[in-house]
Amino acid sequence: MKILHTSDWHIGRTFHGHSTLDALRGVLDVLVAQVREEGVDLVIVAGDVFDSATPAAACYGLLSDTLAALADTGAQVVVTSGNHDSAARLGFQARLLRSGIHVLTDPAAVGRPITLHDAHGPVQVYGIPYLEPALLRHEWPGVRSQAGALAHAMDLVRADAATRRAQDGASRGIAIAHCFAAGVEPTPHLERDIQQGGLDVVPLSTFDGMDYVALGHIHGRQQLSERVRYAGAPLHYSFGEGAKPRGSWLVDLDAEGFAGAAWLPLPVPRPLQSLRGAFDDILHSPDHRGAEDAWVSVEYTDALPEPDALRRLQERFPHCASVVHTPPRSASDDARTYVQRVRAARSDADLVEAFLVHVRAGEGATEPEAELVHAVLEERVRAERDDPARAERPVRVSA
Repeated sequence: MKILHTSDWHIGRTFHGHSTLDALRGVLDVLVAQVREEGVDLVIVAGDVFDSATPAAACYGLLSDTLAALADTGAQVVVTSGNHDSAARLGFQARLLRSGIHVLTDPAAVGRPITLHDAHGPVQVYGIPYLEPALLRHEWPGVRSQAGALAHAMDLVRADAATRRAQDGASRGIAIAHCFAAGVEPTPHLERDIQQGGLDVVPLSTFDGMDYVALGHIHGRQQLSERVRYAGAPLHYSFGEGAKPRGSWLVDLDAEGFAGAAWLPLPVPRPLQSLRGAFDDILHSPDHRGAEDAWVSVEYTDALPEPDALRRLQERFPHCASVVHTPPRSASDDARTYVQRVRAARSDADLVEAFLVHVRAGEGATEPEAELVHAVLEERVRAERDDPARAERPVRVSA
């Protein structure tokens, strides 16, 4: 049996305010073509199908179109809900889908598999939806964390698998779960936190006894053991994951169970580039030509902020989506507060300098700025001396 393991489609997610729906549709079209070309028997989508519990109508259309296209290849499709999904809405969608597409969202059904067959006999597919401990405590007494909920769910799975093996002697088992498993590396600030004080990290041993475990939640490809893997998301949804490949696992089962897995890459509709350095260098250096058609995140390190930075960068990088100013730390040892600097000022120039240091993260006036301030203050002194009434009017100085 050939199995394609994908997850975390996050249909409806935006990228720095830009819709990703068309890009995701193109990538999923490629995934469907891979399923057909590879002769895949089973497609697994391990949770976070949608990005929101209340997806827009266009999101439902993309999901329905993709699932129907996968079923048209002849593959069976098993989808589980993730922590971003509304299990109720996704479950309602399941009733409208055709034969061969299974959407599993009900914790009460954990331990009841979808049974498939190949030349070597039955394969039991146990889909475990995302389990919210607070909603399960009455049904599963003693469950206080997601790790505990997964442990209880896998006990139900193993008990059912043991019964079936006793009956037919050759049943193989696959588990699908959406969780944060021990040993994975999350993308900072991307995956929604489903931990509380570390209690919800699921030990790898929780999944013992299965021929393959298809996990979702982490957006990067990861292999926790030969038989326990994350496929990650099909699109890049943050600059922090720009270097991580996109794709899915193609898993083989033989008569004995797990027989190997290969990575099937997916195309990246628009690459991600993170640029760091002086603003003028980023704006003009030929070294950055390769980023001109990419999604771009800029971190410029000038001492002072640049006016209208995003618009100016977008003139060169039309898809610049993020600009951050990270000036170097001031070398000044002056730890005084703004009020203390003002009280210590002995001249108007000192007051201006105190203000600039306060609003510019310790950076005082540059030499040209200091000359301009000096000129303005001198003009003010002359105005007060020659014409006290004129001193009440603003002084105009050309920079």
